[in-house]
Amino acid sequence: MEPPKKSGPPRRGAGAGGPKRPAGPGRRPANPTDGPRGKAPARKPAGPARPANPHPARAAAASSGKGEPQRIAKLLARAGVASRREIERMIAEGRIAQDGVPIETPATLLASLHGVTVDGVAVAAPPPARLFLFHKPTGCLTTERDPAGRPTIYDRLPTGLPRLMPIGRLDMNTEGLLLLTTDGGFKRQMELPATGVPRTYRARAFGDVSQQQLEDLFDGLEIDGIRYGQIEANLERRTGRNQWIEMSLTEGKNREVRRVLEHLGLKVNRLIRTAYGPFTLGEMPVGAIEEVRQHDLILFRKTLKDVDA
Repeated sequence: MEPPKKSGPPRRGAGAGGPKRPAGPGRRPANPTDGPRGKAPARKPAGPARPANPHPARAAAASSGKGEPQRIAKLLARAGVASRREIERMIAEGRIAQDGVPIETPATLLASLHGVTVDGVAVAAPPPARLFLFHKPTGCLTTERDPAGRPTIYDRLPTGLPRLMPIGRLDMNTEGLLLLTTDGGFKRQMELPATGVPRTYRARAFGDVSQQQLEDLFDGLEIDGIRYGQIEANLERRTGRNQWIEMSLTEGKNREVRRVLEHLGLKVNRLIRTAYGPFTLGEMPVGAIEEVRQHDLILFRKTLKDVDA
């Protein structure tokens, strides 16, 4: 059965914020140093501000006109060398050096990768990030290689592509939109729940559920000690005891959609990711891959929340 055309679920506004402080100035306790009638004593004139004491790398970058320094693990991830976790292991193994001296910590601040080597090979400056949309089929893993020899997404990708890293994962039996990028920093930024990038799924599930039960997911829930955040869910269509449900979430915990629907007594028999942020699956054929235009990618990145990835 093919999924019905997307009708767009009604969007609910964010809930009210936390408690607000009472209006009006609060009273402060009496201070014995206050002057008569509660007047504060005259303050001494402010002296000259103390000079800042920045990190040596930041001071050097400012004096040389270079950009703001960043952690070497972040720079190398952006350059596509490896993930941050893998880079941390490489640093611990002494495989990464600057000007011939091994780097001791992934927290080392650098303004550029000039003089940095990995296994003795100089690291080139990272090219602009690239982003690809891939229609992942069922039956393949979102991983580079599988010890059990099962097929992976890289077995389905055409040759001639740059080194690509998946943004988030889709399990073996989930199909649909998978984003692939050349930039490790962008990958992590997109995956962080704090960035707030929504993922949209359409699930075909067997069982009975009401729209009210789905709307209650907007408040989040806890399953087996795991807390799942706000989920927007809309019941689209029923066919017998099967129904199509659209769900939008921002956390993307492991098997989140399946676990939440199973918690409601449903059995998911098909799951498709249809969108990740503004990027949609549309009419892409299964197994097809398309690159996002640089102009569109740059505009999108400017809309992302400024979260330290």
